[in-house]
Parts: sequence; C-alpha cells; structure tokens
Amino acid sequence: MADKSEKMKARLPRGLVDRGADDIRAVEKMMATIRSVYELYGFESVDQPMIEYTDALGKFLPDQDRPNEGVFSFQDDDDQWLSLRYDLTAPMARFVAENFERLPKPYRSYRSGWVFRNEKPGPGRFRQFMQFDADTVGTPGVAADAEMAMMMADVMEALGIKRGDYVIRVNNRKVLDGVLEAIGLGGDENVGRRLTVLRAIDKLDKLGVEGVRLLLGTGRKDESGDFTKGAGLDNVQAEAILHATAKPELGDLGHPDSAVRASQSFNEGVAELSTIEDLVRAAGYGEDRIVMDRSVVRGLEYYTGPVYEAELLAEIPNEEGKIVRFGSVGGGGRYDGLVSRFRGEPVPATGFSIGVSRLMTALKNLGKLDTSDVIAPVVVLTMDKDTESLGRYQKMVAELRAAGIRSEMYLGGAGMKAQLKYADRRGSPVAIIQGGDERAKAEVQIKDLIEGARMSAEIADNAEWRAARPAQVTVAESELVREVRKILAAQAEERARGK
Repeated sequence: MADKSEKMKARLPRGLVDRGADDIRAVEKMMATIRSVYELYGFESVDQPMIEYTDALGKFLPDQDRPNEGVFSFQDDDDQWLSLRYDLTAPMARFVAENFERLPKPYRSYRSGWVFRNEKPGPGRFRQFMQFDADTVGTPGVAADAEMAMMMADVMEALGIKRGDYVIRVNNRKVLDGVLEAIGLGGDENVGRRLTVLRAIDKLDKLGVEGVRLLLGTGRKDESGDFTKGAGLDNVQAEAILHATAKPELGDLGHPDSAVRASQSFNEGVAELSTIEDLVRAAGYGEDRIVMDRSVVRGLEYYTGPVYEAELLAEIPNEEGKIVRFGSVGGGGRYDGLVSRFRGEPVPATGFSIGVSRLMTALKNLGKLDTSDVIAPVVVLTMDKDTESLGRYQKMVAELRAAGIRSEMYLGGAGMKAQLKYADRRGSPVAIIQGGDERAKAEVQIKDLIEGARMSAEIADNAEWRAARPAQVTVAESELVREVRKILAAQAEERARGK
C-alpha cells in the first residue's frame, strides 16, 4: 500500500490558469472572427516557435544582464541562453530577418499563441497568456499605422461590440520622445529611466495621475505593501511628462516650451499624427471609432512612432460579477528598429496585438460569445459488459456519429444509476439504454435528460413519477437515429424560445 504521507499535493502555480471546454470554445469562436477580419485586409497566417535565443529578444528584454528578469530563460547544452517568448513581435522580427529575401515586401502576416512573463503575478496579470497579432513589415509611411487602427476598429465591430462601447486610441511616441529629450532624458545612458517613465504612464488608467506622479518620482507602495521604485524625476520633469500625456478631455497640448519646439522628434510626431487622422477620417472612421489621444504611450522601449490601443468603454461584469470598465484589450505600434537589428539596414514595421484572454472574458460577460450551440454528447449506457453486448452498444454509437450526432459509449465500470449521473454531469441531452429485455426485442430506451430534469422538478411524489415515466420512450433499434434527432430538435426549439 502506498504511503499517504508521500502523496504529492496537486497545485497550480501562481499566475497560471487551467482552461475548460467552454473557455476553449469561446476563444476559438472569437479568434475565428478576428482571423476573418485580418484575412479580409490581406494578412496571411504564420507561426514561430515559443522559444528563441535570448539575444534575439534584444531591447525587448527588461534587463539584458539578467536573462531571467522578466522572461523565463535557460541554457542549452552549448551554454546558449534560450528564452520563452515574451510576446509575438520579437520572434516575428527574427523570422522576417532570417527569411528577408524570399518574403514579399511589404510583408503582411498574423499569428497567435502563448507568451510568457517572468513577473510577479496578480489580478489580471498572468505568467502565461495568449496574444493574436497582425504586422506589416516594409512600409515606412504612416498609412500602414492608420490601417492598423482601422482594422482594429473593424475587429471590435465584427465581434459584436457596438460603437460607443469601444474606441481605438492613437498617439505617437515621437511626441513623448521630444519631451523626454527636452527634460534631459535623451541618449542611450537614459534608456532605463525612459522605460520606467513609459511603464508609469502606461498605468494612467489604473493608478490615476497621482499614482503615476509617484512612479515618475521616488516610487509608489501598492495596497499589498510592495514598493515599486520610480523614475527619479524632479517635480518639473514629472509635470512636463504628465502634461504631455494628459487625456484629450483635459485639453490640448498647448504651447510647448522652446526646447520641445526645437525637437525634431516632437515635430515629426505631431505631423504623423495629423496624417493618420486625415487618413482614417477620409476612410470614414469618425471620432466615435478612432481618436488621437496623447496619453497612449505603450510600456515597451522598442516603439519608434505611432502607438495605438483598443479600449472597451462599456461597463461590464467581471468574473466576480462586479461592474468594471475593462479598458485596454489590445495595443501596438511602430517598431522600426527590431528587424533592423538583424539586417543592419532600415526595415520599417508596425503591428497590433490583441490580449486574447482579456478580450474573451469581456465578450463572454457582454454575452457576445455564446457557446450554448455546442451540444454535449449523447451517452449510450453499457448495461451488460460482455463482448457481444459492448459490440452492439458501439454499433449504436457508430450509427449516431455517422448521422453527425455527438455521442459516446460509457466506458466506466459503474452501474446504471452512476452512468446516468455521469451523463448528467456531462450535460448530455439524451441517454440510450438497452438491457437484456430490450435486446431480446431489438429495442432501445431513449431518455430525454433535459425534459426529464424539467418534469422531475414538477412531479410531487414517487407514485406520480412512476405513472408519468417522464421523457422516456422505447423504439425499435432501427428508429434510434430518427428518434434521437427528433428529441434534439425539440430541445433546440425550446432553447431558441428561451426556455
């Protein structure tokens, strides 16, 4: 007998989740819709591995001197550092650079898959989650960025999110870069501080102005007592950043000081934003779908120009039933330096990434991802366990499957009561029963489990139950498929009527 004291405890690591059939179906349904929009725009599917050489991630890494800081890394037998991908963009850049000569330019592609973060998990922050990206490589003009914003607006509406419940926000990192240069944070020596600033601004919606002001300064302690070190800016520098990234409703950027006005980066960013706005408006996308918003910065260092986010404006119940505003469900921007790292020549690129799990949760809670049309399998009970009987049960299952009806033969060793309990837990609509008496007559009993459950709730006592024999019929074996179809059709009609 095994020693129970040595039994291993089953436990899921923090920051990870198990997924059930309903969630998987919801994701697949949502992704099929997104895929149809991407392909309508002319994007083609491609996939890269989950593991890359760590140095291929480049400045994508939060800390290049500590490969396990922010990413999950390990060394192979040649002492080469490898990492689980942090997102889908860096592997895409490596792929394009490696296959540059044979790919059409511009190269328009999309991909989906799991990404991994070696960061402290918390509410809404996971160590593993799924993204769905679209990227255009080889187009220097901001027309490609305008198209990304329009495509994301079309994705939202294809998913059933009506206008007024979402918005695509667009900004340009060059505008903020000009401000950073003006306050003394330009140059390679300030890369780390700039990244801290970007991550702080990226939390405006979550922490508000005062919380971000703390992160721009000495730092902030959260509700759990954990302290996040700030960017170390003085009050003048912090106010310049907060002013430059204020929400549109707080007013225009105004008249920047002379140092900002002299910044080539700042002026280029303003001009590019103006061009993007002209393009999306000319295509018929109004401010109810796409807006220019200088508070959008994105938290990664590699963005070099326009950046954008898809935000849900509707107040939606979360997993706990609380009404919340979900906020951003995707974002992206221009990253002209990623492919160029491998090529040693300018290679412009822009792309958008959708947070699949976050968007799926929002859509399910909005009632936009109904998977109730997936019917659980019909269960054929195994009343007798001899080979001949099992063969007859399996034949019934095969006939049902051949007719396109999901079905299974019970493969456990329990009796009839436990088998019916199993069918109930599976949510099965119908159970098929054939014991010795039915077999001698070449008949089967068919139980409508949905109707049976409804009627049993209405019947008061056992005598009435025995007289009613709710939702159960006996038919010839040859009528099995026809009768099951009839029952399933009746159940579907009742669902359609909302019963």
